[in-house]
Amino acid sequence: MTSFRFGTAPRRRSPGATVRCLMIVVSSLGFSAIASAQGTSWVGFPNADQSERRVEVDRNFVKEWESAPPKGFPTLSKQNLAAMANAIKLYEGVASAGGFPLIPDDQQISIGLFSPTVALIKKRLALSGDLRDGDGDISQNFDYGLEKAVKRFQASNGLSPTGVVDKRTFAALNMPAAVRLRQLKVNLQRLTDLARTAPKKYVVVNIPAAQIEAVDGDRVVSRHAGVVGKPDRQTPILRSSIHQLNFNPVWHLPPTVLSQDLVPKGAAMAAKGQDVLAKYGIDALDGQGRKVDTSKIKWNAATATAYTFQQQPGPENPLGFVKINFDNSHSVYMHSTPSDTLFGRNFRAASSGCVRVSGIDQLATWLLADQGGWTRERVLAMKASGERLDVSLKKPVPLYFAYVTAWATEDGVIQFRRDLYNKDSVGQVAGAY
Repeated sequence: MTSFRFGTAPRRRSPGATVRCLMIVVSSLGFSAIASAQGTSWVGFPNADQSERRVEVDRNFVKEWESAPPKGFPTLSKQNLAAMANAIKLYEGVASAGGFPLIPDDQQISIGLFSPTVALIKKRLALSGDLRDGDGDISQNFDYGLEKAVKRFQASNGLSPTGVVDKRTFAALNMPAAVRLRQLKVNLQRLTDLARTAPKKYVVVNIPAAQIEAVDGDRVVSRHAGVVGKPDRQTPILRSSIHQLNFNPVWHLPPTVLSQDLVPKGAAMAAKGQDVLAKYGIDALDGQGRKVDTSKIKWNAATATAYTFQQQPGPENPLGFVKINFDNSHSVYMHSTPSDTLFGRNFRAASSGCVRVSGIDQLATWLLADQGGWTRERVLAMKASGERLDVSLKKPVPLYFAYVTAWATEDGVIQFRRDLYNKDSVGQVAGAY
């Protein structure tokens, strides 16, 4: 289910927003990433007053990184199972030796700082393999080698690789080794089942990572940022097959949005003499499909949920220009959105259970590749035209909504994500950052 966007006007990313200049290797995902040096103030020199140290992070870089994740390795690859076993051995060793050092998190720090905290961070990252030979010595100097290690750690923990140790990075660094070990073992069970049954071609939504992968032949064709369900409106774990795409769809408000969003809003606006349906262009239909006079709806009565509510295609329709359908009992689907601002954020658990997909035109083109004539240009033309069209796939594509918070890849990198829905049996700590 998608969220109901009361009063939110569609906004688009500026075409001039680009990431500028400094190339860095973020080997934690086995890819290169572009980080910006321009617009970043490297505040703080040796012996600087630490209480005055603040580092301005390039927000354009963060938005680009979050909204366009690199392809990397498939999350459900069979190759990950052996890597997971190695990761478990590493964390068993760290946990049995006393775990990671606790790092005080009373400040934001970055390159140029001399501090005992820096030495602790270096020790912590060396234990997890993020600080490597050649990255510098274990000293109190926040040097270039540590900055690279911090970026590796951030990328493999689901954080934007800025190289700045901020509040969220401190929280991830202070995650106990025993907690991470538990997550690795729990997720090995999940991945063993998923990886061994995954077909050659499929789509997977990793809910904790808020990412979508289109996979073919154990290769990520495209990876997309997503928006998943809030902790109190969770995206369900499921297996299905994508069988249809709806271009410029009508939005039929699902039960959760109806009861928790529309009805309360309708009652509040009616008390002020306002009409929620007129304001947001929503129609109410009776049991025979006839449009209902909105003045007859009693928003404070149980009968308010007896109607069917729908919104026609348009700039305020939260489904955007394409909806991806698959059979399920949860009334959820994947879709685009008229507002892409959330894709540029690090925390993207904000929907009512449905999954919004960044760059969905690329995914739609891939899904329609066997239909004949469906180029990316044609998909984008459907977006521009507003034409209503339903396209059934000749061959449905398997789909997984998976809950994977820890996995390792064949390059030896160990990935962790927030335990959004507290499913790893480690308490609230693993979802706290």
